[in-house]
Amino acid sequence: MVERQERRLLAWYEEYGRDLPWRRTRDPYAILVSEVMLQQTQVERVVPRYEAWLERWPTVESLAAATRAEVIRAWQGLGYNRRAVNLHLAAEIVARSGWPDDLTELPGVGRYTEDAVRRFAFHEAVLPLDTNVRRVQERTSASFSPTATHALMDLGATLCLARIPRCGYCPLAVECPSRGRRYEPLRKQSRFEGSFRQRRARILRLVAEEARPLASLDEPVVAALARDGLVAVDEGVVRLP
Repeated sequence: MVERQERRLLAWYEEYGRDLPWRRTRDPYAILVSEVMLQQTQVERVVPRYEAWLERWPTVESLAAATRAEVIRAWQGLGYNRRAVNLHLAAEIVARSGWPDDLTELPGVGRYTEDAVRRFAFHEAVLPLDTNVRRVQERTSASFSPTATHALMDLGATLCLARIPRCGYCPLAVECPSRGRRYEPLRKQSRFEGSFRQRRARILRLVAEEARPLASLDEPVVAALARDGLVAVDEGVVRLP
């Protein structure tokens, strides 16, 4: 059954798979950029930012040569700005020493991101387990080979949805034990409006525009941003590092 299900899945992907720019490259740097951007950010928002990023910094060496301030400014609007710092630090390491055997040694790179780079850049036989891939495997009670990685991601993102799967359109539904099932709402993320995250985003945006006196800013937020390497405080003035 598993081989039959994978054949169905791959046939569906051939017709309905998403055409995403990072799927047209084997460059590990470009793939790392896409994976870091896609962490907690929707695909539709990432595509234009990914293309603009690679136009500005087409190689890992060019990103490593950029200033931290340039990188943080370019990241504005993608959220979770610590990702920009980690990506810049990773680029500096790779430009200096090459890609490590263990990619999780790079800042901000965990098990999934390492597997994604190995699969999509180095074509290694690993199956990166993101939320969509896990969901499809759990609901179908099937295992799939690394060949089906992109297909699994797209099925989970477009049909095998978290709450109300679109089973009537799913190529795996005929043998899926979860067909027709509905799921409880996922735990909602805390509200952004009025949150500490919103305060962080506002202060970072102000400092990205120009250096500001510490006394004019939200000092607990500045302290948190400084711990994350997103701002520097010198003689009472807050600026990008």
